[in-house]
Amino acid sequence: MIFDTHLHLIDRSRLSYPWLASLPPLDRDWDFDTYAATAARVGITDVLHMEVDVAETDIDAETVWIAELMARPGSPLRGAISAARPESDRFEAWLDRVDRRVVRGVRRVLHVVPDAVSEDDRFRQNIRKLGQAGLPFDICMLQRQLPLAINLVDACPDTVFILDHCGVPDIASGSFDDWAAHISRIAERPNVNAKLSGISAYGPADWTLKTLRPYVSHLIEVFGPRRIVWGSDSPVCTLQSSLAEWVATSFALLEDQSPTDRKRILGSNARRIWFGAE
Repeated sequence: MIFDTHLHLIDRSRLSYPWLASLPPLDRDWDFDTYAATAARVGITDVLHMEVDVAETDIDAETVWIAELMARPGSPLRGAISAARPESDRFEAWLDRVDRRVVRGVRRVLHVVPDAVSEDDRFRQNIRKLGQAGLPFDICMLQRQLPLAINLVDACPDTVFILDHCGVPDIASGSFDDWAAHISRIAERPNVNAKLSGISAYGPADWTLKTLRPYVSHLIEVFGPRRIVWGSDSPVCTLQSSLAEWVATSFALLEDQSPTDRKRILGSNARRIWFGAE
């Protein structure tokens, strides 16, 4: 059974999404019930909600909303990876008061801010505080920013990191070698995990299994099956595939893995990283 570590939900009547209007195919509500119906059909049994870059004033409200959905009888939601502003002098106070029953990790989308943000001393100090608090940090950077990701990880050796979307490879342009070299380097850091999530969105419109396979094969080769988790990246994955298609594609991409290693990637690694379950 599958643990989806990367679900986005959108409710424009409840929260503000400043970026959403710039991406018309996603500019609508994406509700939990619709996702849950598909999830039950394709074998997704556990879910982490991934922050959706809401307006800063709505960060806490997003957590409250996810807590409400978690409390529904039979809900597969197990927690949230919350938005935060580690570059802010208010971050430490936020970290002290955050509801740890809901918040299991933190993400700051770093390809929508200047590159210098991740190099700032305060930002790195606060990412180190996440490590002290036992909260992993999801790195969401573009392929060109992978050297910055490596620098951030090296500055915070006691924090657990998850590299979203396989490091966002520029699959459509075919620039495999540059991506692969940087992925190999970041995989040398034992505190970094990789997320196999939604990379169909980065391929050409006519992508096939053959298009994606070299990227996933390299990811598994350098990270190993014990440091990879799975995510749908729904609804972003719908830009070029359905949720069910991405699940089927993932199983096909993992066909060469042993049953034990498939279970690790699709579920048990997530339970260990975010919940401490062995």
